[in-house]
Amino acid sequence: MTAIKESTGDRIFNAFVLGLATFLALIVMYPLIYIVSCSVSDPNLVATGQIWLLPKGLNIDGYVRVFQDKNIMTGYANTIMYTVGGTLINLAMTLTCGYALSKNTLPGKALIITYLFITMYFSGGLIPSYLLIRSLGLIDNRALMYIIGAVSVYNLLISRTFFQTIPADIEEAATIDGASIFRVFWQIVVPLSKALIGVMVLYYGVGHWNAWFNAMLYLQDRKLQPLQLVLRQILIQNDISDIIQQTADKDLIAETIKYAVIVVATAPILCLYPFLQKYFVKGVLVGAVKG
Repeated sequence: MTAIKESTGDRIFNAFVLGLATFLALIVMYPLIYIVSCSVSDPNLVATGQIWLLPKGLNIDGYVRVFQDKNIMTGYANTIMYTVGGTLINLAMTLTCGYALSKNTLPGKALIITYLFITMYFSGGLIPSYLLIRSLGLIDNRALMYIIGAVSVYNLLISRTFFQTIPADIEEAATIDGASIFRVFWQIVVPLSKALIGVMVLYYGVGHWNAWFNAMLYLQDRKLQPLQLVLRQILIQNDISDIIQQTADKDLIAETIKYAVIVVATAPILCLYPFLQKYFVKGVLVGAVKG
């Protein structure tokens, strides 16, 4: 087979695209590398701004102090709990509701979808939401982090559109063989929806991992607060007294601790993404095709 020879214009265009992609990748990677380098560098060099890219004067004291802090470890455990449990609830609600809405035989389907669309653009507001949460007894209650946002309408509509792309003949054949609706969904539809599930896990998981606003409003007990709220107190409110207390190098080690906390807080999501990346593009594109 004779290879197609690229024209001069094609080579110039490919080189431009490659250069642009490389430039954008460097822009994204530099802050990550810089933060990691500062977190393991000499606090004196970090404080004086001598770290530009690679670490200098290896020092992991920031990580030692971070993992010794009880509030950070409690927040870490809470975040893992909220992320895993919340994502499972999100998947159960989103996939089942999306599957039901993908069926034309569902009574009141148009009305339900219209109602869901309205909730995407209008809300009750912060004060009514707080009064509702208080009346339900969810203040300083772990259940709050699972109930609020249990279903994202945007993700629900993506799931609905994805399920509409699954050939109806497969489900009809299983139904003729005596399979119930639940069995069709669990043993046929779900295995065919790995791309969608991968996208939903990434969307919901990142959302739960980064969640802090609801916790700030409704969780006053520090034993219930997620890691991101602890991180906010350290980075924005500059509250690191529990970590370093009264030491001679307090001002120097403070910056290193902040960078170490950022790395500790973002590392799990960065490690999770490569495993879900292969499903990401396929799931989004297929779910975006209107059936």
